[in-house]
Amino acid sequence: MTKTTDYLGAEAANLLEHEAIISSDILQLPGSDFLDRTWKNSDRNPQTLRNLASLYGHGRLGGTGYLSILPVDQGIEHSAGASFTPNPAYYDPAKIVELAIEGGCNAVASTYGVLGSVARDYAHKIPFIVKINHNELLTSPNNFDQIMFGSIEEAWNLGAAAVGATIYYGSEESGRQIQEVAHAFALAHELGMATVLWCYLRNSDFKVDGSDYHASADLTGQANHLGVTIEADIIKQKQATNNGGYIAMNEGGSSFGKFHKGMYSDLCTDHPIDLCRYQVLNCYSGRAGLINSGGASGDDDFGQAVRTAVINKRAGGTGLISGRKAFQRPMAEGVQLLNAIQDVYLDDAITIA
Repeated sequence: MTKTTDYLGAEAANLLEHEAIISSDILQLPGSDFLDRTWKNSDRNPQTLRNLASLYGHGRLGGTGYLSILPVDQGIEHSAGASFTPNPAYYDPAKIVELAIEGGCNAVASTYGVLGSVARDYAHKIPFIVKINHNELLTSPNNFDQIMFGSIEEAWNLGAAAVGATIYYGSEESGRQIQEVAHAFALAHELGMATVLWCYLRNSDFKVDGSDYHASADLTGQANHLGVTIEADIIKQKQATNNGGYIAMNEGGSSFGKFHKGMYSDLCTDHPIDLCRYQVLNCYSGRAGLINSGGASGDDDFGQAVRTAVINKRAGGTGLISGRKAFQRPMAEGVQLLNAIQDVYLDDAITIA
């Protein structure tokens, strides 16, 4: 707790002592029996349950109900040059998987190419999450769309425990993406793999009067709800930074979606833990685990990573999926950062709000 308090600085008391507006009693919270409480009686087949158990049972957080995942799909999503120039060692797929292993992660998430190229060396040493769609950045002008890069059968053949996909909710292409990913996830479950969905928002209309609502609790919460509707077992979402996206989108006589004013008065406040808890609530009350993204690397990576982990854990989330903060530095420092995140979830003194 001392290290965590040091990382949190002036925010320590506010984050560690906050009582959430939504009671944790209505949530399915992480724990050693999480899969038995949530997925055992679902339509997931025994092979999928086994692979979910492999994800939740591996690494330093194995058996706790929490997840620490290393995602390295940025070579496509953000371009290889932009992503790997700070540390060119990670152009080598083996180094990516080694960082996840040395860092004590539950799983490594990456592309078909990365994981396929080292499958025989590592598929039996750490669970693989194969990302099946991507946004390529060579079209001019850049076209922000998620397109399929391979098949579910290929992911199964290379030994994947799970597949991952992104949907840009709110984009013009989102209808097609929802149908493609829903079909892919159904096949993945049929073959016994788990499913992880990157539930991102993408629409310039979500920027209103100088405020950006791409990470608002209400809009991202609805994206999460759509994600679990197509049977994502785990939801990856940016941690909420504000709220009131629906309100802003309906100002000036506009009509967008539907909302209830109680969403903002009864189910949320502007506290970051309450914003995140609303995201958890929309993941079927936590039945599908919410993992928040670690974000881009910067000047205070350790402090920001620990802060994100504390908010996620206290809100009832399931863990973090942090990439650039870890791989854009020497491996020893990357391991140290991943361990700092994991230490938050291993610390019994950091409780559910």
